[in-house]
Amino acid sequence: MATLTLEDLAPSLLPGQPIAGLDLGTKTIGLSVSDLGRRLATPRPVLKRVKFTQDAETLLAFAAKEKVVAFVIGLPVNMDGSAGPRVQATRAFVRSMADKTDIPFVFWDERLSTVAAERTLIEMDVSRKKRAERIDSAAASFILQGALDRLSSLARAAGAD
Repeated sequence: MATLTLEDLAPSLLPGQPIAGLDLGTKTIGLSVSDLGRRLATPRPVLKRVKFTQDAETLLAFAAKEKVVAFVIGLPVNMDGSAGPRVQATRAFVRSMADKTDIPFVFWDERLSTVAAERTLIEMDVSRKKRAERIDSAAASFILQGALDRLSSLARAAGAD
């Protein structure tokens, strides 16, 4: 398994191959998946974290079911751009996944993704209880949507060359 930049991943993606977004938390993993055209991120049910081996198996079963060819994982960088303990934990999770899969991971700066997800859920008049259940997958969708928009931008730039 490789850790790639989005720019390195883009040329290897074939039409009709979805990618997944992950929002890694201490208790849950928020999931989203792109459509086949890689234009829209859609939230999927949250995975409850148990222990790494079981989390990895569940995540890879999800990837197989959805035919995912890459993961975009949110990197929780501090607002000042520094890396705190959650960044280290996210990088460690990706390193541990290296032994389990060849699916590449792309780190994506997730600053404010949870805030944006919560605002969207509030605007949709989702109750506080349901927001708590959906926030991680909504954040994963924001992370993935940002990456999908960047992929679209890269494709337009490549087409202009």
